[in-house]
Amino acid sequence: MSLFVTELRRLAKRRLTRLLLVLLVLGLAGVATAFSFSSHKLSKEIVAEAQVKADTQYRESVEQWKKTVADCDAAVARGDQSTEERYGPNCGRDWMPQPEMFDPKWNLPYQFDFRAEFPMFIAVFAGAVALFAFLVGASFVGAEWASGGMMNLLLWRPKRLAVLGTKLAAVLTTTLGVSIVLGGLWTLAFWLIGTYRGSTAKMTAGAWQSIGLDGLRAVGIVLLIGAAAFGLASLGRHTAMALGAAVAVFGISEVAIRIAVGVLGVSFGDRYLLSTYAQAWFMKRVELLDYRVCDFAKGECHPAELLITWQDSALVFGLGGAAVLVAAFWMMRRRDIA
Repeated sequence: MSLFVTELRRLAKRRLTRLLLVLLVLGLAGVATAFSFSSHKLSKEIVAEAQVKADTQYRESVEQWKKTVADCDAAVARGDQSTEERYGPNCGRDWMPQPEMFDPKWNLPYQFDFRAEFPMFIAVFAGAVALFAFLVGASFVGAEWASGGMMNLLLWRPKRLAVLGTKLAAVLTTTLGVSIVLGGLWTLAFWLIGTYRGSTAKMTAGAWQSIGLDGLRAVGIVLLIGAAAFGLASLGRHTAMALGAAVAVFGISEVAIRIAVGVLGVSFGDRYLLSTYAQAWFMKRVELLDYRVCDFAKGECHPAELLITWQDSALVFGLGGAAVLVAAFWMMRRRDIA
């Protein structure tokens, strides 16, 4: 039996892997189920009811306006000098409600639009699976180092880099399989929600291609996070190393740097935050604006602009992930295993 198949089986049989997979499935199923109840398909009856409600609101507003004008006229006839303050100029006659002020759409319940909104749920899916990949990747190699299993394996197969690479391949293969299977079910679930409780209009071949590319980016970031967690845990020989590094990166990027750029007045400070690149990765682009160049006393202002694209995100995340893995394999080659 090959080492790769053995590692795949060992990873699949770990209780933590199975527990995390069950929690992931339950969590995603819960989100999809709860969301399905919030969406309502807009039938002709519902649209007609919304129109009737808008017309009723318009008539009630007109009646209220007429009453207000009449009250103002009566106050003027009595010699009241404060009518302009209370009712406005000309007793508010210029403020008569108009039909376009009462849009029937405001009375409609929420309807899920698959084409417009599903990309956001791809990001939600990626976040959940990325957490699974992080914990599985870090714990798999971290537990091996902490328990001494790595040393025993290297006695049987002394090729260090091959062993570590095979374990990484097992983690990435498992993560990829989970992402593909659950991603397909996730897409099917929201397609059914759109079909029966929402809208799937305008789903052209181009729209499906865009969703497919969004899915590829989601899988890419999931694999990157799983690989980075694996590398960090291998560097520290413990799962806690990856967890600690994740907390440190979050604290530095989202707290310390955010405070520092704000205090120092750095232009486009958000370009130094990892969350900006994560947002650009899923949204394809993020436009940052700098209003510091504006002098609002002079009137209209055109702030400076900086565009962050998904290609920039790929460069940042790719270099970061590659650095962690190179360091992990370099340390594996040079360190004392005993």
